[in-house]
Amino acid sequence: MSSIHFIVFLPLLAAIVAGFSNRAFGIAFPKIATTGALLIAAALSWPVFIGFMTGASEPQVIQVLTWMRSGDLDVSWALRVDSLTAVMLVVVTSVSALVHLYSWGYMDEDPDQPRFFAYLSLFTFAMLMLVTADNLLQMFFGWEGVGLASYLLIGFWFKKPSANAAAIKAFVVNRVGDLGFMLGIFGVFLVFGTISIPDILEAAPGYAGSTIGFLGYRVDTLTVLCLLLFVGAMGKSAQLGLHTWLPDAMEGPTPVSALIHAATMVTAGVFMVCRLSPLFEQAPIALGFVTFVGAATCLFAATVGTTQTDIKRVIAYSTCSQLGYMFFAAGVGMYGAAMFHLFTHAFFKALLFLGAGSVIHAMHHEQDMRYYGGLRKHIPVTFWTMMAGTLAITGVGVYWFHAGFAGFHSKDAILEAAYAAGGGGVAAFWTGVFAALLTSFYSWRLMFLTFWGKPRWTQSEHIQHALHDSHGHDAHHHDDAHGHAVADADNPPAQEDAGHEPHTHGASAHEVQDGTGGYRPHESPLPMMIPLIVLSIGAVFAGFAFNHYFIQPEAGEIFWKGAVAFDEHLAHAMHDVPDWVKLSATIVMLLGLFGAFVAYIWKPTIPARFTATFGLLYKFLLNKWYFDELYNVLFVKPAFWFGRLFWKRGDEGLIDRFGPNGSAAAVKFGSVLSGRLQSGYVYSYAFVMLIGLTAAVTWVITR
Repeated sequence: MSSIHFIVFLPLLAAIVAGFSNRAFGIAFPKIATTGALLIAAALSWPVFIGFMTGASEPQVIQVLTWMRSGDLDVSWALRVDSLTAVMLVVVTSVSALVHLYSWGYMDEDPDQPRFFAYLSLFTFAMLMLVTADNLLQMFFGWEGVGLASYLLIGFWFKKPSANAAAIKAFVVNRVGDLGFMLGIFGVFLVFGTISIPDILEAAPGYAGSTIGFLGYRVDTLTVLCLLLFVGAMGKSAQLGLHTWLPDAMEGPTPVSALIHAATMVTAGVFMVCRLSPLFEQAPIALGFVTFVGAATCLFAATVGTTQTDIKRVIAYSTCSQLGYMFFAAGVGMYGAAMFHLFTHAFFKALLFLGAGSVIHAMHHEQDMRYYGGLRKHIPVTFWTMMAGTLAITGVGVYWFHAGFAGFHSKDAILEAAYAAGGGGVAAFWTGVFAALLTSFYSWRLMFLTFWGKPRWTQSEHIQHALHDSHGHDAHHHDDAHGHAVADADNPPAQEDAGHEPHTHGASAHEVQDGTGGYRPHESPLPMMIPLIVLSIGAVFAGFAFNHYFIQPEAGEIFWKGAVAFDEHLAHAMHDVPDWVKLSATIVMLLGLFGAFVAYIWKPTIPARFTATFGLLYKFLLNKWYFDELYNVLFVKPAFWFGRLFWKRGDEGLIDRFGPNGSAAAVKFGSVLSGRLQSGYVYSYAFVMLIGLTAAVTWVITR
């Protein structure tokens, strides 16, 4: 057995052991088994990745078993290992291992820890199956596996109605995208006669310009196939139109948010497009659509992120926006830059999610940033690690020295590639620049509201509960969700009863006045701190250390080796763009920082004045462009109406009435009637016999 077998199947073994052992060997055993398995898998993944970096490793396919044979369909279960797989192995196993370790502290008080860790490891196995797939059916197996695991993890707190609703929403929206993905796979098999990825990519140039019948029209074969496959990517990677599940998925525990929305499930769509990049290269119309959707998603999510007050939702919309960058990088043909941003984004976005979890842990499960403030002195490790993540996502760096945080190298490379590609890429470039401005603004807004300013803790219901519980009262379980009234963009709602002071339980007058109410936030335990520190190293150095292997002109031969379509001409062109293009991301980053500083540190009355002046715009962004409301009118209500129609009138009113219920009623009526004839009196029976005899004689005579 090779190391790849251990990397892929250790998480599955750990999930089985943790799930079935449950508490049989103590509550610590499932945590040790799953975390240990992921640490081993991560340790084995890095040498594979380094081997492709140094040129010592060559692509290989490891046969596991014959899966199925039916006519012309011959599917083997095989593990494809190339540089693209190596990147994903490192990302998935490293982030998953750190999330497992982080969960030791975050989920310490949860009674269902064995189930949680089993779900995490099952999710990781499904993602590893997806990224090592050698054929589309195996990829679809992992594709659906991560969908199932995400449903289980988002709805982990299944006693909470909002968590159940979010899990169902994620599952249903992804099924819409998966329908397109399935149609794409069926179409590929129809056209190519195989679902083997290497065979499909080798044969793709021969089908350029051919047509196929689709919905009564003759359309370009590869264009329709790529568009159908991309619909699957839109669902899994939360692109505009199929994005609505992503913010609601924050109902799951914070480690789930980091695992699903940073490095694994949401990047599956980007990985699929890059894996099939030689196929997409033969369909320029499809690539144009990928560019458009990516740029539109990038802009949409960035605008919405500026108004959200839930710390996890801000980061969730940021994820959606960064995925848009990856897609329009792929759309303009620079797949190396798309994968580079996927790689760096995994580190700093996982860092931001886990850092947010540390803040939530310190603030007794309070997620509303309007109730934070002044936390940098109380949780310094969390502050500095989140600062590293913020510097990475906003792209802080010095162009002249080619030095900066992770996002400086990867996001700037995408913008340069989009500009160099010309055509629709230029529009994507300007969209990405504006989104970078908004990214800087909402990222620093998060930092300023959370770590600077005066504490606003006393107005939080969660903190009041914490103070209440600390004075000898019964403890209450608090989930991650809450329901505060909405005031304006960034100011906490006033107390409902203005005539009463907030509950401070013995706090001094000074503590009440300074907004702390006597509450003292605490730094997270060591198992939560270690992943933050490790991920912050990645957020600082990943871009500088690895940009040469992903996007430099020689990377096509040295690193990628055919794993993705690599355009060396575009790689050279993106490095030769004008200086103002290269400086644009840095300039808008500074503008966003300055705007956030003015609005939240220098003149904190500006947000309230803005929302009062531009109320319609603010509500439009706060309500996420009203996508949920629109879908509710177009799809949800009609679906419920048809459901009730078929249930009440179809099932109960027609089928049950004349079927089982009608038959049962007829039998009951006959039984009652027959029962009345069984009186037990001789004269009754004689009367019946006389009627029968009369009827028989009458029948004979009439014949």
